[in-house]
Amino acid sequence: MTQSSVRERDARQGVSGAPEDEVAQDTEVPGDGGDGGTGGGGGGKEAGKRPRRGRRALRWTALTLAVLIAGTAGAGYLYYEHLNGNIKKDTLNLGDKRLADPTPNAAGQTPLNILVIGSDARDTEENQQLGGARETFGSTPLADVQMLVHVSADRSNMSVISMPRDTLVRIPKCTDPEDGTVYPASQGRVMTNQSLGHGGPGCTVATWQELTGIRIDHFVMVDFAGVVAMADAVGGVPVCVDANIHSRDAKGHGSGLKLEKGTHPVRGEQALQWLRTRYGFEDGSDLARAKAQHMYLNSMVRELRENATLSSPGKLRRLAEQATDALTVDPGLDTVKKLYDLSNEMRKVEPERITMTTMPNRYVGARVEPTQDAEQLFRLVREDIALDGRDAPKEPDAAPEATPSEDPPAADDRISVQVRNGTRTEDRAAAGGRASAVAALLVEKGFGRALADSSPLPGEERTVVRYPSAELEGDARRVAEVLGLPQSAVLRSTEVSGVTLVVGADWREGTSYEAPPKDDTTPESAEALNGADESACMRVNPAFTWE
Repeated sequence: MTQSSVRERDARQGVSGAPEDEVAQDTEVPGDGGDGGTGGGGGGKEAGKRPRRGRRALRWTALTLAVLIAGTAGAGYLYYEHLNGNIKKDTLNLGDKRLADPTPNAAGQTPLNILVIGSDARDTEENQQLGGARETFGSTPLADVQMLVHVSADRSNMSVISMPRDTLVRIPKCTDPEDGTVYPASQGRVMTNQSLGHGGPGCTVATWQELTGIRIDHFVMVDFAGVVAMADAVGGVPVCVDANIHSRDAKGHGSGLKLEKGTHPVRGEQALQWLRTRYGFEDGSDLARAKAQHMYLNSMVRELRENATLSSPGKLRRLAEQATDALTVDPGLDTVKKLYDLSNEMRKVEPERITMTTMPNRYVGARVEPTQDAEQLFRLVREDIALDGRDAPKEPDAAPEATPSEDPPAADDRISVQVRNGTRTEDRAAAGGRASAVAALLVEKGFGRALADSSPLPGEERTVVRYPSAELEGDARRVAEVLGLPQSAVLRSTEVSGVTLVVGADWREGTSYEAPPKDDTTPESAEALNGADESACMRVNPAFTWE
């Protein structure tokens, strides 16, 4: 099958690259692609014309993260220059938006945010053999694993947020610094895994920053072959299933993972099968696969900390060789010393202070989108609040709610504001007239261009002010300030065309907004998993068990 025919097939099915799981015939469940988005947003290079960028990266970067946490990259000093030459590099951020540096804490420390990316590209014979899907060789890569790793400023705790690969997002405009190719912003929402094909991993970074408002300091990627080799070098990672499992259905779909009920160490290709298994775990969704990856990663960290066999210089040397050869990183991590320094920072966190989560989401057809709980999770990371709830109480002014805007607001009477009624909830109808009442309040306060919008709107749990671009941020923050809204309620969003105030369910009456008590707890929908939890076990779908 030619590459063009593959792209035509995928366009019909609502996907844009490799089959979603392990074998060539395993294809994505057709869906509507979200809000009318198409493919990669148009305007970029055609598939197959970028043989180098992103090709060495493959999805199971969780193992690389574990290597960094454990500090084993220090073994690279055995032959420093050789290992430096193994490491591949790419630009950190290909988008136009640059977020301000975080404010240091009282000790002068700042948090670290590392985006772990993996793609479905089949760029070598070894990766092609391990990944299957031979007809996709050389096609545009997809960022099918995305994990944001947040290390707190004081290095006491670590938070990890996985974003499902089929999350609907708007990919921003990205520019390839190597040849100047401009990839326009996506038209409508598309799957987040398409971001890697818009110039490289720096566009995936830009997409995360647009969605979350979290400044990303580094990214890391690794390939299929590297995962297999490093798993062998470590000596196996214990994983658990609550029943016998064989990830293969009658049509050949599945990773091929076959395990008996209980806890077993997996290594090499079997480790790769575990990390790639979707068919057979829970409901067979990408969400279940992310949960299995979290369990593996936590177990890997514990093994690397405790496994005495890694004291062997030979094994450390092999692990260092395999790890560096598998890595693609940004320029801030492009030497063994930089990786070693990063690993030393990360290994300060004990497993019991590591929290793995999945971005809270809801289904939109066959895809998913972030929920209000996701914004809560992003805010906790922005404000450097531990997801395990074990932070010491912060001083009132220890951490600002939001980075101050560099954009000064216009005069109040020059700011246009659209006011919408989002007070509807699952069990209550929208409060009548709220958009008109709050628009009138703004006019009374000097915002003569405030207008009510009577169009139907899904409910919003909390009142928010949305703005579409950086030049309107100051205006949005001014509106929030005048109404007494917290600055965390000011959100950048490409879903609006101007400053838009959505009156939420927390303001159903009156003209004085009362902010609800600040909630710094991790949402239950994030399915948090503690790094020291050795009892975690994957639930097997009965359709994939065996006697």
